[in-house]
Amino acid sequence: MTPETKGPLTSAMVALTATTGLIEAVSYLVLGPAFTAMQTGNLLLLAFALTGQGGSVTASLASLGGFVLGVVLGARTESRLDRRGHEWLVSALLVEAALLAAAGGVAWQIDDTGGPLSARHHVVICLVAVAMGMRNVTTMRAKVPDLPTTLTTRSMTALFMGSPLGLDTSVGTGARKTARRAASVGAMFLGGLLGAWMLRESVRPPLVLLTAAAAVLCVAETFSLVARRRRRHAPTARP
Repeated sequence: MTPETKGPLTSAMVALTATTGLIEAVSYLVLGPAFTAMQTGNLLLLAFALTGQGGSVTASLASLGGFVLGVVLGARTESRLDRRGHEWLVSALLVEAALLAAAGGVAWQIDDTGGPLSARHHVVICLVAVAMGMRNVTTMRAKVPDLPTTLTTRSMTALFMGSPLGLDTSVGTGARKTARRAASVGAMFLGGLLGAWMLRESVRPPLVLLTAAAAVLCVAETFSLVARRRRRHAPTARP
């Protein structure tokens, strides 16, 4: 079943983008350094680590492997649900929230000490990366323009291309498109800012991950509730 592509889904994607900032604050500042959602950055960190210029080869590989696993699981699961006519988006977000919560539980004994990475660090990185791999499948299937939820480079490019500064109409212009692109960039920044602030204020890393898990769960439940209400009040087609 294809989800509604207007207001509720757009709002859900903006909220999920903010959770990416939270998650990457923990991944980069505490667990790695490694990125678990933005695999372009993670591939570069792996390249730097292989030359001895900082970073961790094992942390980057744990993230990359978990991400690939998440993509495969997400693609197979969501496509199977879709073929059977089931609601795949909410189910995928519930699985993602469960994975993030599990990562928070495993990370309970991890503190922001800056010490050497342990096996626990690598397990947490892998779990979060699996969740983010599934997230990327979910957002690609949802097909909300300018809101991929795990990166903002294209959204930022389109924002300024289509602005009065860029004057490029090839990307599409208009208040709605501009608002979506600005929301994508702003949500990522605010999520990262919140995550970094929480860590600076001595909020334990697992609590930040659990906050992200709770936020994803709220997005799933809210979207499900709104979708049910819309279907209930939708006009019945006449034969």
